[in-house]
Amino acid sequence: MSKVNEFGGRFLPVEAIPSILANFEEDRSVRAAGRLMARRIMGKSTFCDLKDEGARIQIYGKKEALSDQEYEAFTALSIGDIIGIEGILFTSKSGEKTIRVTKFERLSKITRVLPEKWHGLKDVEARYRHRYVDLIVNDAVRATFKNRSRMIHKIRQFLDERGFMEVETPMMQPIPGGARARPFATHHNTLHLNLYLRVAPELYLKRLLVGGFEKVYEINRNFRNEGISTKHNPEFTMLELYQAYADYTDMMEITENLMLHLVRDLHGKDEIAYQGKTLHFQTPWKRISFYGSLQEKTGLDLRKMDVREAARKLSVPFDDAQEDIDILNEIFGRKVEEDLVDPTFVIDYPTAMTPLAKAKEDAPDLCYRFETFIAGMEIANAFSELNDPAIQRERLETQKEMLGEDKVIDEDFLMALEYGMPSAGGLGIGIDRLIMLLTDQSSIRDVILFPLLKPEKVPV
Repeated sequence: MSKVNEFGGRFLPVEAIPSILANFEEDRSVRAAGRLMARRIMGKSTFCDLKDEGARIQIYGKKEALSDQEYEAFTALSIGDIIGIEGILFTSKSGEKTIRVTKFERLSKITRVLPEKWHGLKDVEARYRHRYVDLIVNDAVRATFKNRSRMIHKIRQFLDERGFMEVETPMMQPIPGGARARPFATHHNTLHLNLYLRVAPELYLKRLLVGGFEKVYEINRNFRNEGISTKHNPEFTMLELYQAYADYTDMMEITENLMLHLVRDLHGKDEIAYQGKTLHFQTPWKRISFYGSLQEKTGLDLRKMDVREAARKLSVPFDDAQEDIDILNEIFGRKVEEDLVDPTFVIDYPTAMTPLAKAKEDAPDLCYRFETFIAGMEIANAFSELNDPAIQRERLETQKEMLGEDKVIDEDFLMALEYGMPSAGGLGIGIDRLIMLLTDQSSIRDVILFPLLKPEKVPV
């Protein structure tokens, strides 16, 4: 007897629709469950589409196979109801694989109406705000997030196979170390302790190198109390890894091999389409210098001239309160970044920009650092890590003077370096931006299930 109550209970076991389609056999009995997505009533017969996480299949209700009451209830199901069915497989006259329903049960009744169209610019914010509806009606959106999960799994697999160990470090930290970004502040009532959501896991991962682990990585959230854009979300996912006895050239090799591995796994070739452009991931990738690329684009040798004067000549706006390194970074962003389409390593960054990286022996104003740019976006950042505690203290004290009293030096991290940290290479990759590239999405919000949004305006 079919059940037609508003909200049913347990309905197991079921066979996933992709499995039913892959193992289709005429007259085979199956049990399936999913959401009703379409209905076509044709007299004493009703065809519907049933959709689960992986696929959809046509189902067929016929008056002769159900009682009058059951058939009436079947035709009265709402689009969006979640149902369980038992039935027999057959191929319709049009050649479509179909389940002939012999029993059904409504497991959950929809009490709102699904939108017929859930796309277009006017609905973008609604899609993000009500992601669950977006996932119901947009198969491509659901595919993007399944691919995101798959790619993160592949990253873990890639690193595990190379001897890296996955670890977890604190999300709440007494000192927001590891980056210059503005943190989110919170408070622990029992300990009467001010804490910060982490801006980066870097200093804790380096402590693990001191403790004797030689290859570690973490894939987890960072939080930065800064702007929101198509490339920035205040809560984002990062991969950070550290390898003892390595340097930034080893990190280049890992970056190339990891990203090429992901591209091949998802697309089956060494290039991908992204926003109308073709990106080529064949290795080795192009390498350019920070100052050299600036000089090529602007005609100015910014390594030898006043940054503010250069900004004025180049019509790059800046605030008088900004530090020189921030203005220099702004000039680079405006004049160089957008032209870096194919994967490119930018090397030889100013040491003043990078207090945690080793300075180059033959040019101490530059450091062993690279950033990876693809399609005009920074995707990765890596150093040969500074492991001299005296130089590290000097660098952090200089940074504190530059940033003001709010910047606190992590004395425990400096103490850890005094116990001896091996030379190491460190690498950070922005997972969200990487997924944007791999799935051809123009906004970071399209690869984050629940991006941060302004509160919804309520009509007065």
